Amino acid sequence: MIVLVLNCGSSSIKYQVIEMGNGNTLLAKGLVERIGLTDGVLTHKPEGKERYETVKDIPDHTVGINLILEALVDKNHGVISSLKDIAAVGHRVAHGGEFFTESVLVDDKVKHEIEKCIELAPLHNPANLKGILSMENLLPGIPQVAVFDTSFHQSMPKEAYLYALPYEFYDKYKIRRYGFHGTSHKFVAQKACDILGMDFNNSKIITCHLGNGASITAIKNGKSVETSMGFTPVDGLIMGTRCGSVDPGVLLYLADKENLNLKGINDIINKQSGVMGISGLSSDMRDLENAAANGNERAQLALDMYNFRVKKFIGGYAAVMEGVDLIVFTGGIGENDSILREKVSKSMAYMGVDFDADANKGVRGKDKLLTKPESKVKVMVITTNEELVIATDTASIVSKL
Repeated sequence: MIVLVLNCGSSSIKYQVIEMGNGNTLLAKGLVERIGLTDGVLTHKPEGKERYETVKDIPDHTVGINLILEALVDKNHGVISSLKDIAAVGHRVAHGGEFFTESVLVDDKVKHEIEKCIELAPLHNPANLKGILSMENLLPGIPQVAVFDTSFHQSMPKEAYLYALPYEFYDKYKIRRYGFHGTSHKFVAQKACDILGMDFNNSKIITCHLGNGASITAIKNGKSVETSMGFTPVDGLIMGTRCGSVDPGVLLYLADKENLNLKGINDIINKQSGVMGISGLSSDMRDLENAAANGNERAQLALDMYNFRVKKFIGGYAAVMEGVDLIVFTGGIGENDSILREKVSKSMAYMGVDFDADANKGVRGKDKLLTKPESKVKVMVITTNEELVIATDTASIVSKL
């Protein structure tokens, strides 16, 4: 079964085409950028062939997806003989609210519920819905599946997901912690268990998805019981440009002192904060590590604060689960930053982590155990593949039709 996976952003579309079956073969992947702007770009990389790029105006998502479909069947850089070869389309959807606890086949009710969640994810859900509607226009009748960033975390208990605000706001507006990166957290935890021969459904795992956006999740016996992101993806860890957890009183104080409206506050917490705001230099950890090595004190401070917050959440989640068997690093930073992994992991010796610094050196973008054989708590770096999760869920649901 060939599955087209779409991850639609407000001005971009990431995609992969995967043939599901023995080995789950990637056929092609690519990116559409600058949707709604002049000089839009499609970058298409078929497996075993040269990369193809085209520049043209891409006014909306339908035009962008149509470019993808044309590339897939092109005689020179295509990977399928006909669009009829595509058996299903899987979509990443950022927010499923409380309605979706698992991936679902798209129908009118599902589209309506995704639309209702737009006010919870105004930057993501509208684009995700556009992708679904565009596919309906371009390939009428093809089965589509929605896979939600939030659904894995719907197993959190009430004491974990509720805020200590008046309960009426939960009743009226469903204000609560939802969590994100759910597909990644579940995927890397299961993958690590498979490699180690652990039982995913009888284990205590802490997964650290560390990238420009970052979150940590406590997974007990196969279920998410706590996660660092909240009502929005701003909460929790320090990130590239997002502040993470902050005293809300600070925002009220800043609004008064700087005469800021809601948009101004939103820009600060989402676009001007995190390691970028601390360092004043960059949101990229590689830039910060290079600058810190050359004596830049604020770059070093940003790294220290980032590492401190990661350690704090890991320790807290070990307490929540009353122990931990396995800690997993993933995401762009987690998979590639050996310095961060070493600093965080060595500080966990008190809880039974016997870190293997030699095993960790130079590990970038591959699965590896980073602790010594006698280590009570295992630490691994695991490469994530959210697109494969989406394709797997899509194939599973469509195969039952």
